[in-house]
Amino acid sequence: MRIAVIGGDGTGPEVVAEGLKVLETVAKKVGFEYTTKDFNVSGDRYLERGGNPEAPSIEIISDEEIEELKTFDAIYLGAVGHPGVAPGILEKGLLLRMRFAMDQYVNLRPVKLYPNVPTPLAGKGPDDIDFVVVRENTEGIYTGMGGVQYQGTPQEVSTQVNCTTRFGAERAIRYAFELCKKRNSPKKMVTLVHKTNVLTYVGQTWFNAFQDVAREYPDIKTDYNHVDACCMWFVKNPEFYDVIVTDNIFGDIITDLGAMIQGGMGVAAGGNINPAGVSMFEPIGGSAPKYTGQNVINPIAAIAAMAMLLRETGANKGDEKLVAAGNLVEEAILACTPKMESQSAGRMGMTTTEAGNMVAATVAG
Repeated sequence: MRIAVIGGDGTGPEVVAEGLKVLETVAKKVGFEYTTKDFNVSGDRYLERGGNPEAPSIEIISDEEIEELKTFDAIYLGAVGHPGVAPGILEKGLLLRMRFAMDQYVNLRPVKLYPNVPTPLAGKGPDDIDFVVVRENTEGIYTGMGGVQYQGTPQEVSTQVNCTTRFGAERAIRYAFELCKKRNSPKKMVTLVHKTNVLTYVGQTWFNAFQDVAREYPDIKTDYNHVDACCMWFVKNPEFYDVIVTDNIFGDIITDLGAMIQGGMGVAAGGNINPAGVSMFEPIGGSAPKYTGQNVINPIAAIAAMAMLLRETGANKGDEKLVAAGNLVEEAILACTPKMESQSAGRMGMTTTEAGNMVAATVAG
């Protein structure tokens, strides 16, 4: 297996190092070979090359680098975001560009509460918080369609187009139903989340596609939530959910809420999935620049992203060893979180390196 590694910005390289440490251990334990290659794609490189910190001026990642990344089995990303670069430049120039260029049309976000990880939801525990959000990842508001007229004047007008296709909605919905079939959950239910009472055009496209695909899966229950109601139920009754499918912008919002109810950004991991191509896996917490170089950031999310990388890549390649390796890393995380005082940076009761060592040692047995 060949893995492209993008440490990125801030604490990204620190948590990636711990994920790679666990990868080395599990490869020896299970018995598979892999190679990695580092790609220096970061805010520092953008600035060093003369990039404008206030507005896009040069490319964050080149066409040649993207073409090379397409030759790998998976991409392991640390973080994107630099305090010296205005928000949006790096995110659009790297994350969105890679998602679109590689057709990573599913953003896969497990929402799972680990043992001994506190949730802000009173009376809820690991048995209550265990579901998955399938977010459509290459359409919607994020395509950048739209524009601004009369900018800087009192008459300024801006538009942002929600680009929705039946094709894009349907393939994300089908992925969600297939995932539901594979999950070991007695609920066996897929919930569509949208806002069909207001977004009547794009919402209807999603709803029609959802109903049509659902007919192909008679053993799977279905439900629909408006996105505002979904946020309420995340807080009130998270145990209701099994698999959620939603569009790009609603998925972006509800998965951050999901991360908080599973214990915070330090434990949340995600994948940008192309089932027939190259997928990218990352911790969700961001670059956390104020903690850079202090050895206090939580690496659990990055290690969980490595578990996802192994499991998803193995499933797509039909490689049982990789799937087993991903499951083993996940089991090690479940065994290690009770030994940590907190999942917050600087309050774990151990350093970043020590947390990574603990998970690696648990994998090794």
